[in-house]
Amino acid sequence: MLVFPLLTAAESPAVGPEINAYYHGTDPSRWQGIFERDGREVFDRRLDILSALQIRPGMRIADVGAGTGLFTLLFAEAVGPSGRAYAVDVSEAFVASIRQRAAAEGLTNLVPVVNRQKSAGLEPGSVDLVFVCDTYHHFEYPGAMIASIREALAPGGRLAIIDFRRDPGTSHPWILGHVRAGRRTVIDEIKRAGFELEDEPLKLRDNYFVSFRKPRL
Repeated sequence: MLVFPLLTAAESPAVGPEINAYYHGTDPSRWQGIFERDGREVFDRRLDILSALQIRPGMRIADVGAGTGLFTLLFAEAVGPSGRAYAVDVSEAFVASIRQRAAAEGLTNLVPVVNRQKSAGLEPGSVDLVFVCDTYHHFEYPGAMIASIREALAPGGRLAIIDFRRDPGTSHPWILGHVRAGRRTVIDEIKRAGFELEDEPLKLRDNYFVSFRKPRL
């Protein structure tokens, strides 16, 4: 298991550490029942999301904020033995659990990575796609994290983000209190980090799904 040191950057935290505190030393099976359940939109539409990502055998995909491994395991199967699926999370408990689930399913192409809040913990140019699902609002240092993701992507690589719609007046009060930024703000932040906005590959109800590309030059 790879464990990367915390990088330093002159960036004030966008959210407090309490937003992630309950994932450390947690019981992954408890969260599996929360994250991988009927009624959660990204679970119900996981195969639609997988199709929209246009994954090919041999690709290298990093699931940043992998949680219980819902998408990481799908990625590992989709890219095949010649590809790689990186399970990236700040929670050692989550990463260890994903590694165990992958071994039980005979998936030998999964790479577990325990990262830190200012780094995705990935080598430069090591991945073709970074997937961030319902996790962007958990980035305590989004500027440093997106810069790290950009460095980890190969030229022309893609960044796909799914997160909760945050629309005052229509979103649930829990979303308004829990989620730092809405779709427009997130897009602006990522474009400022040097990414090109591509499209919205799939329309979702409770979430938005946007795709970006790292320029080749």
